[in-house]
Amino acid sequence: MELNTLFCISPIDGRYRDITEKVSEYFSEYAYIKYRVKIEIEWLKYILKSDICNVNKEIVENVDKIYNTFDINGAIRVKEIEKVTNHDVKAIEYYIKEEMDKNNIGKYKNFVHFGCTSEDINNLAYALMCKEFVDKILAYNMKELINKVQQKAIKYKNIPMLAHTHGQPATPTTVGKELAVFVYRWKYILDKVSNIKFCGKFSGAVGNYNAHIVAYKNINWIEFNKEFVNSLGLKFNYLTTQIESHDVLCEFFSYIKLFNNVTLDFNSDMWMYISRKYFKQRVIETEVGSSVMPHKVNPINHENSMANIHMANSIIDNFTNNLQISRMQRDLSDSSTLRNIGVVFSHTLVSIIQSIKGFEKMEVDVKVLENELDDNPEILAEAIQTVLRKNGYNDAYESLKKFTRGKEVTLDMLKDYITSLDIDEEDRKRLLNLRPSTYIGLASKLVDFIE
Repeated sequence: MELNTLFCISPIDGRYRDITEKVSEYFSEYAYIKYRVKIEIEWLKYILKSDICNVNKEIVENVDKIYNTFDINGAIRVKEIEKVTNHDVKAIEYYIKEEMDKNNIGKYKNFVHFGCTSEDINNLAYALMCKEFVDKILAYNMKELINKVQQKAIKYKNIPMLAHTHGQPATPTTVGKELAVFVYRWKYILDKVSNIKFCGKFSGAVGNYNAHIVAYKNINWIEFNKEFVNSLGLKFNYLTTQIESHDVLCEFFSYIKLFNNVTLDFNSDMWMYISRKYFKQRVIETEVGSSVMPHKVNPINHENSMANIHMANSIIDNFTNNLQISRMQRDLSDSSTLRNIGVVFSHTLVSIIQSIKGFEKMEVDVKVLENELDDNPEILAEAIQTVLRKNGYNDAYESLKKFTRGKEVTLDMLKDYITSLDIDEEDRKRLLNLRPSTYIGLASKLVDFIE
């Protein structure tokens, strides 16, 4: 019976199922079983085609059918076997052997799981799951967020906006340039995420190929197994204990956390800009912002995104604090931890989708931006004192500090001050023509660096 999502305990399987359903294709219990079946089958084929067996093409094709026809019924059968073995990987081995008997290739059952410890199968499955999820789902959605913000950064690159440092009025910028900062940061991290080389370990009980060389002493097992791991699109880890060390996996999740933190920073700023009315939110007629206040249009998508980032990052912290540590040659603490990879990706994916939804509702309110700039002419003090320095004033900063700090300054007051200065006439003219809305430096040009 199909479970209604209303009965799900976790929101990533319930409330957010429409988003996270893609993640379940890679990190559900079914997916984990299927990926491990794939690794077992690929290893079996690799041995059968090698000089160890050198079987004909038909046998390899029959082995291939076991994975190619694997479905939910196969996974159910694996779980039935696991109830007897109380060991998930052994259950997969026995399942494959059953299927080999059905396909009339049972004589080669002895090579299923040959020379392997469970971790050989598990670590390759996780590496492949992560690699394919990043390639097919995560990177695409990261790029989607980046592209949406980049388009607006370019569109708004010439729209001046009062900046705030320490929450106080500061030197103006442009809307586009501030959006471009996030694009630039995201792109740097996305490049790291997209080019990570997931590692695979495939060297037996404690990483030494002990049983391998007893069985076939003339095979270069290091090279043989390296070629197998590489054939899966993974980087071979030469030196391990029973388990893959998880160093690269932790590095990878550190990059995911970095990306999430930039998104968190982005959402925080968008929330602030909305609260200051720099951006209006598009009104959707059927939506309700408050159960009691009819006027409300809340930035709920940004808030939702931030909450999901906190959830994802808290689990990532657990990963990076614990996965690299294992007692002696192996303990099982990493096994349960790794089963939460899909949880991290789910919360991350929800955060990205919600950020996109929230951002797409936002439209710049140019009038608000213009009025705020006009209301804060004192921010031109930076430009004036810098020109005074150029003209030899040793107390330029102190003079402007005395004139502007903590006072209500008007543009006319600044003009009178500028007129009284003993400076180059070209400099005076430039300062007299300066307005907060035109004092944006190279902000517009800086946006071009994200293209």
